[in-house]
Amino acid sequence: MIPTHNTIPYRTTPAVTYALIGSCAAAFCYQFTLSSAEAQRFLVEYALVPARYTDGTWAEATGLSRFDMMPFVTSMFLHGGFVHILSNMWTLWIFGPALEDRLGRARFLALYILAGLAAGLAHFVFNFGSEIPTLGASGAIAGVIGAYARRFPYAWINVLQPVGLMPVFLYMPAMLFAGIWFLTQVVQATGSLIPGATAGIAWLAHIGGFLMGWLLVRRVAPLPDPVDERKAATRSLFWPWEVWMRWMNWWWRR
Repeated sequence: MIPTHNTIPYRTTPAVTYALIGSCAAAFCYQFTLSSAEAQRFLVEYALVPARYTDGTWAEATGLSRFDMMPFVTSMFLHGGFVHILSNMWTLWIFGPALEDRLGRARFLALYILAGLAAGLAHFVFNFGSEIPTLGASGAIAGVIGAYARRFPYAWINVLQPVGLMPVFLYMPAMLFAGIWFLTQVVQATGSLIPGATAGIAWLAHIGGFLMGWLLVRRVAPLPDPVDERKAATRSLFWPWEVWMRWMNWWWRR
């Protein structure tokens, strides 16, 4: 499911969301300037490699410090390909601005970073001796999805669901979208824990980030304005019908 729009407006410039997208884009462009050997070394140093902290022999052989925790942060800004970064940044753009507007820039940034750290920790715990570099903003963005759904339970999401070669647009409540998304991660993560299974995606990191965002948003969010909340909830309630009526009007005018 690809989210394309949501019903929660924002009034302030989403400066932190812009900065996060810009930072990830800058890091991705820098990765392209590296040779294959340099890129591999760069990922070993700045992506999250669990064996760095659990295998002293491996850490010594690669010349890495077992006490440097910065990869838990820097790995959030690195990506492994165009689809990886585009899907992550698009999702952050859909859900980030409204959440940043309601939480405030400092709180939103703190939630994002803490969700990313929780994602890295979850991956580390379940992949204790892995020598494979893990990278991406997916865990932090999973926290944004969880926080968005809990902060705006009345919101609706416009979702693009490809069916074969045909694009199908669906409307669903944000809570339903987040629930389906989270259940998908749990199913995939369970499969990845089966002995002998291989996974190219850190499903458990997504779960850790989502849970952190879901739990943290109630603790960092300022009290909402009741009038604004009623307006937003009412607008969200009628939004699918407004979209439907616009489509019907367009159709009849043809």
